[in-house]
Amino acid sequence: MDPQPARKKRTITEIRDSKKSGEKMVYTSVPDYTSARWAEMAGVDVAVVGDSLAMVAHGHSNTIPATMDMMVMHAQAVRRGAPNTFVLGCMPYQSYSTIERALENAARFMQEAACDAVKPQGGRSQAHILKALVDAGIPTASHIGLTPHTIAVFGGFKIQGRTAAAAMKILDDALAIQDAGCFMLEFEAVPAAIARVISQQLEIPTIGIGAGAGTDGQILLSYDLLGVFTDFKPKFTKRYTNLTEVAVAGLSKYVAEVKAGTFPDDDHSYGVDPKEFETFLDLVERRKHA
Repeated sequence: MDPQPARKKRTITEIRDSKKSGEKMVYTSVPDYTSARWAEMAGVDVAVVGDSLAMVAHGHSNTIPATMDMMVMHAQAVRRGAPNTFVLGCMPYQSYSTIERALENAARFMQEAACDAVKPQGGRSQAHILKALVDAGIPTASHIGLTPHTIAVFGGFKIQGRTAAAAMKILDDALAIQDAGCFMLEFEAVPAAIARVISQQLEIPTIGIGAGAGTDGQILLSYDLLGVFTDFKPKFTKRYTNLTEVAVAGLSKYVAEVKAGTFPDDDHSYGVDPKEFETFLDLVERRKHA
């Protein structure tokens, strides 16, 4: 299938208005230039530079090792790969622990990587940080439910909001995010029914990852949905293809042909003018006997 034609970059207003229009917004987390190009060619609405890249691009077991320098470098590559796509930079662990740090690091995303918005994690406890970012003129979203920055508190990657009390806390967090002026929020690993009801209580759009179809949009990691990252597969990830199988098959053929001496062949080598080659051989012989 041919990729969709290039379109104008989505705006904050369009993302906000999707709540009323009913348009499902498509987000995907992309860690590099090539995956960002793919996302733009496919018509993804928002390219997210997620700190999950610490895992899928750097081999760490969780997102905690991601640094601002790492995130900015990847965000710059994503912006180059998707110049006509809204880019959302995710603020890594401890980069927004104070208002001062949050403002400084969010400004790096905006100035150094030309991101269109930033996304810390947290709800009511982080509302003062979120509001400070918004008040500074930085478009800001947030992330609740399973927040990878606090997996130590959760005891690992566990579903959130399974009890009425826990679900009410997520609702309180969502309302605090909205009140802080954020333009969007993300649910992760929340029961579908809970995410749907909470989303209905809000005026700002919601996106979900492992939160069912009742949110206003969806996000998946491109490396997950394309079958690039295969260390593990979350329940909520749907594999639309398996690029690892394709890549390993191609590399295996390359290894076999090099070992057999069949690559490179004439079709994949540069030629030389026969007369120049004869002259070169003659010069080589003269040098040997000089």
